[in-house]
Amino acid sequence: MIYPYQGSEPKIDSSVYIADGVIISGDVTIQEKSSIWFNTVIRGDVAPTYIGKRVNIQDLSMLHQSPNTPLVIEDDVTVGHQVTLHSCTIRKNALIGMGSLILDGAEIGEGAFIGAGSLVPPGKKIPPNTLAFGRPAKVVRNINENDLQEMERVRTEYVERGQYYKTLKR
Repeated sequence: MIYPYQGSEPKIDSSVYIADGVIISGDVTIQEKSSIWFNTVIRGDVAPTYIGKRVNIQDLSMLHQSPNTPLVIEDDVTVGHQVTLHSCTIRKNALIGMGSLILDGAEIGEGAFIGAGSLVPPGKKIPPNTLAFGRPAKVVRNINENDLQEMERVRTEYVERGQYYKTLKR
């Protein structure tokens, strides 16, 4: 379901895959070949939400904002199942593990990997190309070649899977 909110309508590229049960409202922009998976909620009714190209927002995730603090997700980001993103910035090529919470003013650096179930508190900056894990999240090491390959595999498969699902008739 796509809803306007007080004069703002979601701007969604025609190549985006939106699964059943997704709700998108208000000032939300979603760029090319991104995919929004089953029962995700993206509300742009407090501040803008920007989602870049080839981003995958997996099942049951929740995206929202605080006043005057947009949510920004750059290109080629993976957001795992049941993730909450609230008024934060996720830089390109990052991966947010399932069940994680990323809160107001936090910034996840380019190519960073947030381990499943992590909590990134308000204002916390996770450096580029690092693995952070825990509650609260702490950097545990730099990203290695195996991490990079896995992150790329997930990104690529979600772009392909989203484009496949988009071709199915409903």
